[in-house]
Amino acid sequence: MGARDPLDEAVLTATLADRWARVRIVDEVASTNAELLADSSAPDRSVLVAEHQVAGRGRFDRAWESPAGAGLTFSVLVRPSTAMTTWGWLPLLAGVALAEGIEAGAPGLAIALKWPNDVLLGPPDTRPEAKAAGILVQTGADDAVVIGIGLNVSTTADELPVPTATSIALCGGSTDRAELLAAILGRLDSRYAQWADVDGDADACGLAAEYRARCATLGQQVVVHTPSEELRGHAVDVDPAGRLVLDINGQWQAISAGDVEHVRAETGG
Repeated sequence: MGARDPLDEAVLTATLADRWARVRIVDEVASTNAELLADSSAPDRSVLVAEHQVAGRGRFDRAWESPAGAGLTFSVLVRPSTAMTTWGWLPLLAGVALAEGIEAGAPGLAIALKWPNDVLLGPPDTRPEAKAAGILVQTGADDAVVIGIGLNVSTTADELPVPTATSIALCGGSTDRAELLAAILGRLDSRYAQWADVDGDADACGLAAEYRARCATLGQQVVVHTPSEELRGHAVDVDPAGRLVLDINGQWQAISAGDVEHVRAETGG
Protein backbone atom coordinates (compact mmCIF):
# COMPACT_ATOMS: atom_id res chain seq x y z
CA MET A 1 0.00 0.00 0.00
CA GLY A 2 1.06 3.61 -0.49
CA ALA A 3 2.38 5.59 2.47
CA ARG A 4 -0.89 7.53 2.80
CA ASP A 5 -3.45 5.02 1.57
CA PRO A 6 -6.42 4.70 3.95
CA LEU A 7 -6.24 2.01 6.60
CA ASP A 8 -8.59 -0.97 6.15
CA GLU A 9 -10.80 -1.53 9.20
CA ALA A 10 -11.82 -5.05 8.15
CA VAL A 11 -8.22 -6.16 7.71
CA LEU A 12 -7.11 -4.60 10.99
CA THR A 13 -10.06 -6.12 12.86
CA ALA A 14 -9.28 -9.56 11.47
CA THR A 15 -5.64 -9.19 12.44
CA LEU A 16 -6.42 -8.10 16.01
CA ALA A 17 -9.73 -9.87 16.69
CA ASP A 18 -8.27 -12.10 19.40
CA ARG A 19 -6.56 -9.16 21.13
CA TRP A 20 -8.97 -6.21 21.06
CA ALA A 21 -12.74 -6.24 21.61
CA ARG A 22 -13.60 -3.51 19.11
CA VAL A 23 -11.57 -1.78 16.40
CA ARG A 24 -12.92 1.29 14.57
CA ILE A 25 -11.31 3.49 11.93
CA VAL A 26 -12.87 6.88 11.15
CA ASP A 27 -11.92 9.42 8.50
CA GLU A 28 -11.94 12.40 10.84
CA VAL A 29 -12.58 13.16 14.49
CA ALA A 30 -11.86 16.02 16.84
CA SER A 31 -9.91 13.84 19.29
CA THR A 32 -9.71 10.06 19.53
CA ASN A 33 -9.21 10.31 23.29
CA ALA A 34 -12.26 12.55 23.78
CA GLU A 35 -14.38 10.39 21.47
CA LEU A 36 -13.61 7.20 23.40
CA LEU A 37 -14.03 8.84 26.80
CA ALA A 38 -17.47 10.11 25.77
CA ASP A 39 -18.61 6.72 24.40
CA SER A 40 -20.41 5.00 27.25
CA SER A 41 -20.92 1.91 25.07
CA ALA A 42 -17.19 1.41 24.42
CA PRO A 43 -16.19 -2.02 25.74
CA ASP A 44 -12.97 -2.72 27.60
CA ARG A 45 -10.08 -2.99 25.11
CA SER A 46 -11.60 -0.73 22.44
CA VAL A 47 -9.47 0.84 19.71
CA LEU A 48 -10.32 4.02 17.79
CA VAL A 49 -8.12 5.13 14.88
CA ALA A 50 -8.54 8.43 13.01
CA GLU A 51 -7.11 9.18 9.58
CA HIS A 52 -7.24 12.84 10.58
CA GLN A 53 -7.59 14.36 14.03
CA VAL A 54 -8.59 18.03 13.93
CA ALA A 55 -8.38 18.89 17.63
CA GLY A 56 -5.81 16.49 19.01
CA ARG A 57 -4.24 17.40 22.34
CA GLY A 58 -1.07 16.50 24.15
CA ARG A 59 0.08 17.08 27.70
CA PHE A 60 -0.94 20.39 29.30
CA ASP A 61 -3.55 20.82 26.53
CA ARG A 62 -1.00 21.40 23.76
CA ALA A 63 -2.14 20.76 20.18
CA TRP A 64 -1.01 17.63 18.33
CA GLU A 65 -0.92 18.32 14.59
CA SER A 66 -0.56 15.83 11.73
CA PRO A 67 -1.74 15.92 8.11
CA ALA A 68 -4.38 13.38 7.12
CA GLY A 69 -2.87 9.97 6.45
CA ALA A 70 0.65 11.07 7.37
CA GLY A 71 0.78 9.36 10.73
CA LEU A 72 -0.96 7.06 13.14
CA THR A 73 -3.43 8.71 15.49
CA PHE A 74 -5.31 6.32 17.74
CA SER A 75 -6.56 5.64 21.25
CA VAL A 76 -7.30 2.51 23.22
CA LEU A 77 -9.73 2.22 26.13
CA VAL A 78 -9.01 -0.18 28.96
CA ARG A 79 -10.53 -0.72 32.38
CA PRO A 80 -7.65 -1.76 34.64
CA SER A 81 -8.45 -3.97 37.61
CA THR A 82 -5.21 -2.87 39.28
CA ALA A 83 -5.02 -0.23 42.00
CA MET A 84 -5.09 3.37 40.76
CA THR A 85 -1.68 3.88 42.38
CA THR A 86 -0.22 1.70 39.59
CA TRP A 87 -1.76 3.66 36.73
CA GLY A 88 1.22 6.02 36.56
CA TRP A 89 2.95 3.21 34.67
CA LEU A 90 0.44 3.25 31.80
CA PRO A 91 2.11 6.01 29.72
CA LEU A 92 5.48 4.33 30.32
CA LEU A 93 4.02 0.95 29.35
CA ALA A 94 2.61 2.51 26.18
CA GLY A 95 6.01 4.03 25.41
CA VAL A 96 7.75 0.66 25.65
CA ALA A 97 5.06 -1.00 23.50
CA LEU A 98 5.29 1.81 20.94
CA ALA A 99 9.07 1.49 20.72
CA GLU A 100 8.79 -2.28 20.33
CA GLY A 101 6.12 -1.90 17.66
CA ILE A 102 8.22 0.58 15.68
CA GLU A 103 11.18 -1.80 15.88
CA ALA A 104 8.98 -4.55 14.40
CA GLY A 105 7.24 -2.45 11.74
CA ALA A 106 10.15 -0.16 10.79
CA PRO A 107 13.30 -2.02 11.89
CA GLY A 108 16.74 -0.50 12.14
CA LEU A 109 15.93 2.95 13.52
CA ALA A 110 17.48 4.41 16.67
CA ILE A 111 14.75 4.65 19.32
CA ALA A 112 14.67 6.00 22.86
CA LEU A 113 12.02 7.05 25.37
CA LYS A 114 11.83 10.41 27.08
CA TRP A 115 9.97 10.43 30.39
CA PRO A 116 7.03 10.41 30.64
CA ASN A 117 5.38 10.30 27.25
CA ASP A 118 7.64 10.88 24.24
CA VAL A 119 9.31 8.56 21.75
CA LEU A 120 12.52 9.85 20.19
CA LEU A 121 13.74 8.62 16.81
CA GLY A 122 16.86 8.89 14.73
CA PRO A 123 18.45 7.22 11.70
CA PRO A 124 20.29 3.95 12.34
CA ASP A 125 23.41 4.17 14.50
CA THR A 126 22.67 7.66 15.83
CA ARG A 127 21.62 9.08 19.16
CA PRO A 128 17.86 9.70 18.84
CA GLU A 129 16.94 13.21 19.96
CA ALA A 130 13.93 14.28 17.86
CA LYS A 131 10.34 13.54 18.92
CA ALA A 132 8.35 11.29 16.62
CA ALA A 133 5.51 10.27 18.92
CA GLY A 134 3.59 11.42 21.95
CA ILE A 135 1.36 9.62 24.44
CA LEU A 136 -1.53 11.04 26.45
CA VAL A 137 -3.29 8.98 29.14
CA GLN A 138 -6.62 10.22 30.48
CA THR A 139 -9.14 8.75 32.89
CA GLY A 140 -12.91 8.79 32.58
CA ALA A 141 -16.03 7.40 34.22
CA ASP A 142 -16.41 3.81 35.41
CA ASP A 143 -12.66 3.36 35.86
CA ALA A 144 -12.02 3.77 32.14
CA VAL A 145 -8.53 4.76 31.05
CA VAL A 146 -7.80 5.96 27.53
CA ILE A 147 -4.28 5.81 26.10
CA GLY A 148 -3.84 8.11 23.12
CA ILE A 149 -0.90 7.82 20.73
CA GLY A 150 0.21 10.06 17.90
CA LEU A 151 3.08 8.87 15.68
CA ASN A 152 4.57 10.72 12.71
CA VAL A 153 5.04 8.18 9.93
CA SER A 154 5.37 9.72 6.44
CA THR A 155 5.36 13.33 7.66
CA THR A 156 7.76 15.51 5.68
CA ALA A 157 10.04 18.16 7.17
CA ASP A 158 7.75 20.91 5.85
CA GLU A 159 4.74 19.30 7.54
CA LEU A 160 6.28 19.02 11.00
CA PRO A 161 4.91 21.54 13.51
CA VAL A 162 8.26 22.21 15.19
CA PRO A 163 11.92 21.75 14.16
CA THR A 164 12.56 19.41 17.10
CA ALA A 165 10.15 16.80 15.68
CA THR A 166 10.78 14.03 13.18
CA SER A 167 9.03 11.11 11.49
CA ILE A 168 9.77 7.52 10.60
CA ALA A 169 10.19 8.49 6.95
CA LEU A 170 12.71 11.24 7.75
CA CYS A 171 14.74 8.71 9.74
CA GLY A 172 14.77 6.28 6.82
CA GLY A 173 12.22 3.76 8.12
CA SER A 174 9.31 1.89 6.56
CA THR A 175 6.10 3.91 6.21
CA ASP A 176 3.63 1.03 5.97
CA ARG A 177 1.05 2.35 8.43
CA ALA A 178 -1.03 -0.83 8.51
CA GLU A 179 1.97 -2.97 9.46
CA LEU A 180 3.13 -0.43 12.03
CA LEU A 181 -0.30 -0.13 13.64
CA ALA A 182 -0.76 -3.91 13.88
CA ALA A 183 2.70 -4.29 15.40
CA ILE A 184 2.16 -1.50 17.94
CA LEU A 185 -1.27 -2.74 19.01
CA GLY A 186 0.09 -6.26 19.32
CA ARG A 187 2.89 -5.12 21.62
CA LEU A 188 0.51 -2.90 23.59
CA ASP A 189 -1.79 -5.86 24.15
CA SER A 190 1.09 -8.05 25.34
CA ARG A 191 2.63 -5.47 27.65
CA TYR A 192 -0.74 -4.52 29.15
CA ALA A 193 -1.70 -8.16 29.76
CA GLN A 194 1.62 -8.90 31.46
CA TRP A 195 1.27 -5.83 33.67
CA ALA A 196 -2.36 -6.57 34.58
CA ASP A 197 -1.56 -10.21 35.37
CA VAL A 198 0.74 -9.12 38.22
CA ASP A 199 -1.64 -6.44 39.55
CA GLY A 200 0.30 -3.59 38.02
CA ASP A 201 3.69 -4.52 39.52
CA ALA A 202 6.03 -3.07 36.89
CA ASP A 203 9.08 -4.81 38.36
CA ALA A 204 7.46 -8.25 38.49
CA CYS A 205 6.45 -8.22 34.81
CA GLY A 206 9.76 -6.84 33.56
CA LEU A 207 8.26 -3.54 32.45
CA ALA A 208 10.32 -1.40 34.83
CA ALA A 209 13.62 -2.93 33.72
CA GLU A 210 12.73 -2.55 30.02
CA TYR A 211 11.62 1.04 30.52
CA ARG A 212 14.80 1.98 32.36
CA ALA A 213 16.91 0.40 29.63
CA ARG A 214 15.16 2.45 26.95
CA CYS A 215 14.75 5.75 28.79
CA ALA A 216 17.11 8.45 27.54
CA THR A 217 16.12 10.72 30.44
CA LEU A 218 17.79 8.60 33.11
CA GLY A 219 21.36 9.65 33.81
CA GLN A 220 20.77 13.10 32.33
CA GLN A 221 20.84 16.54 33.82
CA VAL A 222 17.31 17.77 33.26
CA VAL A 223 14.96 20.66 33.75
CA VAL A 224 11.41 19.60 34.62
CA HIS A 225 8.65 22.13 34.00
CA THR A 226 5.55 21.44 36.09
CA PRO A 227 2.40 23.57 36.23
CA SER A 228 3.65 25.17 39.46
CA GLU A 229 7.46 25.18 39.33
CA GLU A 230 10.69 24.49 37.48
CA LEU A 231 13.02 21.83 38.88
CA ARG A 232 16.64 21.19 37.93
CA GLY A 233 18.50 18.04 38.82
CA HIS A 234 19.96 14.70 37.80
CA ALA A 235 17.44 12.07 36.68
CA VAL A 236 18.40 8.98 38.66
CA ASP A 237 15.50 6.54 38.46
CA VAL A 238 11.83 5.80 37.96
CA ASP A 239 10.12 4.79 41.21
CA PRO A 240 7.53 2.01 41.79
CA ALA A 241 4.71 4.43 40.91
CA GLY A 242 6.30 5.41 37.58
CA ARG A 243 7.46 8.81 38.85
CA LEU A 244 10.75 10.35 37.75
CA VAL A 245 13.23 10.60 40.62
CA LEU A 246 15.52 13.64 40.58
CA ASP A 247 18.65 14.22 42.61
CA ILE A 248 18.44 17.93 43.39
CA ASN A 249 21.58 18.99 45.23
CA GLY A 250 21.71 15.69 47.11
CA GLN A 251 17.99 15.56 47.88
CA TRP A 252 15.87 13.07 45.98
CA GLN A 253 12.44 14.18 44.76
CA ALA A 254 9.84 12.17 42.82
CA ILE A 255 7.96 13.95 40.01
CA SER A 256 4.61 12.58 38.85
CA ALA A 257 4.06 14.92 35.88
CA GLY A 258 5.96 17.55 33.94
CA ASP A 259 7.73 18.47 30.72
CA VAL A 260 11.34 17.31 30.72
CA GLU A 261 14.16 19.12 28.99
CA HIS A 262 17.44 17.24 28.60
CA VAL A 263 20.31 19.61 29.36
CA ARG A 264 23.39 19.15 27.20
CA ALA A 265 26.65 19.28 29.08
CA GLU A 266 28.85 22.17 28.02
CA THR A 267 32.27 21.23 26.72
CA GLY A 268 35.35 23.36 26.53
CA GLY A 269 37.39 23.83 23.42
